[in-house]
Amino acid sequence: PMAGVMETEEQSRNRFQSELEFIQCLANPNYLNFLAQRGYLREKPFVNYLKYLLYWKEPDYAKFLKYPHCLHMLELLQYEHFRKELVNAQCAKFIDEQQLLHWQHYSRKRTRLQQALAEQQPTQQQQQPPAHGNATAK
Repeated sequence: PMAGVMETEEQSRNRFQSELEFIQCLANPNYLNFLAQRGYLREKPFVNYLKYLLYWKEPDYAKFLKYPHCLHMLELLQYEHFRKELVNAQCAKFIDEQQLLHWQHYSRKRTRLQQALAEQQPTQQQQQPPAHGNATAK
């Protein structure tokens, strides 16, 4: 009978919140290294849990993530070779550095794009005819 017991709304909310917090921790390579060094990434139940968490890739769930990079890490964690490599602190350090470089590049690229759009806007406004043209006078 216990296996058929449905979750209450509160239990469901708590599970959602716990899973949301946990999955976002996966964006931190140092945390992944911590999990690997303590053997969690070798335990079948934990690996199964990581597989279960893949539902967070669905847009209805992914929209709640503040650190969407965690989904990429979750995807990589599906591979045994990646899980084994995370025991090495140098591996975690490399991932950390690559994330930092990505974010720096992304933010510079985004700033340049926003500046280019801002520079285009005054010229676009000058080229547009006034909203109250001669069409109403006819």
